[in-house]
Amino acid sequence: MARTPRNTLSSELIVRTALELMESRGADAFSLRGVAAELGVGPMALYTYFRNKDELYDAVRDHLMGLLPAVPGDAAWPDQVRAVCRSLRLLMLQHPCLAQLLAGRPLSGHETARVAEGLLGVLRAAGFDAETAARTHTTLFTYVLGSTSWEIQMAAERRDPEAWRRLRATMESLSARDFPSVVELAPELARTTGGDEQFDYGLDLLLAGLQLRTPS
Repeated sequence: MARTPRNTLSSELIVRTALELMESRGADAFSLRGVAAELGVGPMALYTYFRNKDELYDAVRDHLMGLLPAVPGDAAWPDQVRAVCRSLRLLMLQHPCLAQLLAGRPLSGHETARVAEGLLGVLRAAGFDAETAARTHTTLFTYVLGSTSWEIQMAAERRDPEAWRRLRATMESLSARDFPSVVELAPELARTTGGDEQFDYGLDLLLAGLQLRTPS
């Protein structure tokens, strides 16, 4: 690996390199030593910019969250909420390591707070009280994170022939006597493991419930 030219190391370069490594090897395999090796510098050189791995994690997550578009200002509040949730899901699908970073350190970073501010602002402007807005924000965030993490994992298993074989073998081994509903609905369940339609189905259910609480 060629060494990074003298005086060209920067926090931005380190973040970009860390992101590339996370996307090629997974966030679990990420290390400061790996980033340093990729840049051709000693690990201690990174400590000028980041005190530890958690700080670099937060910087990568903030970099990605900063890519989210602003909340559309010319739409009804349900459509604004949909736009925020859909954009976050799309970003996680494009950068699967983001799901791990958000799950591991969900309350760190200014960019995460910026996204929360946008969604909370929409809910408060729609007239929801403070507690309803806060609970709705948390419910929507965990829905997007959980459903998209599931979607990412299922997509990875489909790409792995052995993992897909094991899943099919498990489903085929289920007894219709012990699991009648699962066996009967297996084709339908297979169609709900991800995709735009399934995500919007769940999001619409949440919004339908929320609209019943819309202040009069």
